[in-house]
Amino acid sequence: MPDPEIRELRYFHAVAEDRNITHAAARLGIAQPPLSRAMRQLERRLGVALFDRTGPRLTLTEAGETLLKEATVVLGALDAAVRRTRRAAQSGHGLVVTVYPGVVTELLHQLKVRFHADPAAPEIEILLSEFGAQADLLRDGRADVAIASCVNTRGLDTEPLHTEPRVAALPATHPLAQRATLTTADLATEPAPRWRDPATIDRDYWLGNPDRPADGPVVRDSAQLLEVVALGQALALVPASLAARNVRPDVIYRPVLDAAPYQTLLLWPENSRSPWIARFVRMALELAAARDV
Repeated sequence: MPDPEIRELRYFHAVAEDRNITHAAARLGIAQPPLSRAMRQLERRLGVALFDRTGPRLTLTEAGETLLKEATVVLGALDAAVRRTRRAAQSGHGLVVTVYPGVVTELLHQLKVRFHADPAAPEIEILLSEFGAQADLLRDGRADVAIASCVNTRGLDTEPLHTEPRVAALPATHPLAQRATLTTADLATEPAPRWRDPATIDRDYWLGNPDRPADGPVVRDSAQLLEVVALGQALALVPASLAARNVRPDVIYRPVLDAAPYQTLLLWPENSRSPWIARFVRMALELAAARDV
């Protein structure tokens, strides 16, 4: 039989997410019988059972779980391609660069000046995004380039932009604040902040210890992070540059001798052939190298 159609994959994805034909049909805006027939047709095309229909609730078979994972990637890539294509057709569309607020701000200013020295270059549009969200914005086509750290780079090309030490952020009254240097072992039993998206940041990032999950307060940004540290609710490893920008009497920063460094990456869609993305990446690497000399 022919390969599955995109429409069938979208139908399957909705049913697999809802685990309920009726709810999925309502979400898709179609009647339940045609959706049920489409799922049966998809199973015949593939020659496998995707759903276990014997229980009180629809569940996925092992083959169904595999297709859900693969269909999510395929549909995401298709949606991103459509979004990029439509944006490319818009007159005067810019090069969208997504970053976390406060990251490489000075470098971005220099990049825009140098990039726009060519009158044919598109306008650089800066899209501020939450920590860890940059990779998803690239994958779904809302951004062309990202400057980010601590993200899943699946499906993306990357280049290291900048590496710097991480230091421990401690409450000024914490006993460890009396020491000149620390190790990750010193932080092993301390509470660590939890990012709002648990897939983004884990204890290995905050305290250099992957053995147990973060167990401190939930934070959204660096400002909240430093507040929970100041209040004695958590300790955290942070980039040295963040510490330098946030000197305050109630938070003490100490070097951590064995902490892995904080690495900032340039990211863009895998196998991109855009000359403007290539130009932006090249200029960013040149400027970052000059700053590190």
